[in-house]
Amino acid sequence: MRNHRIRPVAGIATLLLALAAALLTPAGAAWAGTVHDGASQPVYSYANAIRETVWVDTGLDGEGDGHRDRVAADIIRPREPAQAGRKIPVIMDASPYYECCGRGNESQVKTYDAQGNPVQFPLYYDNYFVPRGYAVVLVDLAGTNRSDGCVDVGGPSDITSAKAVIDWLNGRASGYSARAGGSAVKAAGWANGSVGMIGKSWDGTVANGVAATGVEGLKTIVPISAISSWYDYYRSQGAPLYSGTPADLAGEVEDPADAAKCGAEQSALAAGAPYDGDWTALWQQRDYVPDAAKVKASVFVVHGMQDLNVRTVNFGQWWDALAAHGVQRKIWLSETGHVDPFDYRRGAWVDTLHQWFDHYLLGVPNGIQNQPMADIERAPDQWSTDASWPAPGTTQATVHLNPGVLGGSSNSGTVSFTDDPSKDENAWAGEADQVTPEKTAFTTGVLTHDLRLSGSGSVTLTVSSSTSSAHLSAVLVDLGPATIRDYQGSGEGINTLTTRSCWGESTAGDSACFLDTAAATVQVNETVFSRGWADLGHYAGLDHGVPLTPGTPYPMTVQLAATDHVVPAGHRLALIVAGTDDGLIDPPDTRPTLTVDLADSALRLPLVGGGGALR
Repeated sequence: MRNHRIRPVAGIATLLLALAAALLTPAGAAWAGTVHDGASQPVYSYANAIRETVWVDTGLDGEGDGHRDRVAADIIRPREPAQAGRKIPVIMDASPYYECCGRGNESQVKTYDAQGNPVQFPLYYDNYFVPRGYAVVLVDLAGTNRSDGCVDVGGPSDITSAKAVIDWLNGRASGYSARAGGSAVKAAGWANGSVGMIGKSWDGTVANGVAATGVEGLKTIVPISAISSWYDYYRSQGAPLYSGTPADLAGEVEDPADAAKCGAEQSALAAGAPYDGDWTALWQQRDYVPDAAKVKASVFVVHGMQDLNVRTVNFGQWWDALAAHGVQRKIWLSETGHVDPFDYRRGAWVDTLHQWFDHYLLGVPNGIQNQPMADIERAPDQWSTDASWPAPGTTQATVHLNPGVLGGSSNSGTVSFTDDPSKDENAWAGEADQVTPEKTAFTTGVLTHDLRLSGSGSVTLTVSSSTSSAHLSAVLVDLGPATIRDYQGSGEGINTLTTRSCWGESTAGDSACFLDTAAATVQVNETVFSRGWADLGHYAGLDHGVPLTPGTPYPMTVQLAATDHVVPAGHRLALIVAGTDDGLIDPPDTRPTLTVDLADSALRLPLVGGGGALR
C-alpha cells in the first residue's frame, strides 16, 4: 500500500515560478502549475492553509424564534491561490455527525482552538486535497453542532442548509463571520463556484437530496452507502424495518441547545412516520428518486452489497433513475456492509477519487469518464470491472416456481409455511434442503457454469393468510462453500489494524495518518446476496394498508434489492420465501400460516445472458 505523505514545495524559486504561472493562467481554468502528468499535485502548504468558519443564512426559521437560521461551514483552503488571484473548487461534506458521533472508522469529530477557529477537519479530504488546490468545506447540518435550526432527517431543513452553502459559494446567499451578528463574508475572492459533495450514510444522503434540487454549481456527488428514499430506510413495502422513527434519529444528533426549541419539528417527524408502513407526505418529501431528472451533477455511487443498515434498494432505485435520465455516473460495489471504501480498498479509492475530482472540479482531461463504469468485488479484495452497469447482456428473465424447484417450463402447485419471528435468513439458508415449518425453499440443480445476476429482481406471489396480518420475506441464496467478507461481524467486513498509513499532510491538531485495515473473512456454505420484504396488507399499494381476510388470496410483488453476484459452477441458486426475517424486519401482530399459489406466482431475475443462462 502506497504512502501518500505530501512533501512541501522544494525551494522558494519553485514557488515563485508557480505563482508566476498562476498570473498567466486564464481565470476559471485549473492552474497549470498544480497539474502534472494528468493529476493535480501537492504544491500548496497545508500547515499555512486558511482555516475559518462562515455562518451561512439558510432563509429558514426552524426554531420559530423570528431569526433566520445560520449553518456553520468550517473551511480549510490553501492560502497561495487567493494571494495569486486564483479561484479554486470546493469539496464539501455536509453532516449531522461532527459533534455527536464522529466520522470515519476512528469516529473523528471537529475540534476548535480557544478562539473557536477550526483545528481538526475529520477524515482525510483536507489533508490530501487542500495541498492539491482544493478547498474543503465541512457543513454542520441545521440543528447540529454550531448550526442554528432543527434537524428534520433528510427533509427541507437538511437539504436547504447544505444547498445554502453552495449558493453562498456561488454568490447567491449571505454568509457571516459569527453565528449571530458579525460582518458579511463573501466567497467570491477565492471560490470558483464549482462544488463536489461527498459523504457516507446520512452525509451521502444529503448529497443525493441536494443534487435532486438541480442547484447550480454542484458539479459532482459521491454518495457512499447513502439513502435515496427515507421510506426505504425505515420501511420496506409496508413492512417496518425498524421500530424507531426519524424523530428518534434527530434526537441523537441534535444540539441540546437547539433541541429544546425544536419540539414542533420532533412531533411532526414522529407523527409523519406511522409504524403501519403507510406512505405519507413526510416520506414523499424525503424521496429523492422522482427528482432524478433535475440532477445536473455527475454521480459516483459507492455501496456495500451486504449493507443491512442502508439497504441496497437505496442505491439500486437511485441508479436506475439516474440512468433513465442520462446522468453521467460511476459505481463501486463491495462485499462489505456499511463501510467506507477508504477502509476496504484504500489505495485504489484515493487514486480514483483524486481522478474524479480533478476531472469534474478542476477540468483535468484524465479520461476517468471513459474508464469502466463499474467495479465489483467478487471475493475479498478481488475486483472485476464492467463497461456499464447492470452488466452488459443483462435482461430480466422469468424463472418458474414449483414446490422445492427453481426453474422448469411452468408454475404449478402450492406451498405453505408459518411465520416464526425467531428465525432469520441465515437459519433458512442453512436449512434450505430441509423441510421446515417456517419457510419454503426453491432450488436449482447444481449449475454447470457460472450464473451472474446484475441489478434488481422481484418475485410475484399469490398468497393467502390464516390471520388478518402477514409479512413476507424473500431472499436469494448461493448454496455452496465460499470465503466471503464477514459482513455480520463487528467491522462489517473489515478488521482495523494497529499500523497507520498517511494520506496527505499533517499538523499537530489534524493528522493525515489513519489506522490501516484488512479484510475480515469467514468460511460459509451458503450466502444470502439479495433480499426483499413486504407487508401483505399493502398488496394494493403503499398509501394505505388493510386488514387481510383470512383465506383470501392476494397478489404481492416483493422487490428484490439490487446486487451483483456470481453463483459459480458447482453451486446452486435458491429462492427462500418466509415470514419475519428476524433482526431485519419487525414481525406482524399475528402469527399467520401463509399459503402460496405457485400457478399465479413468478420470479424475475436480472440474469447476464437472460433466461438461457439459467437453463
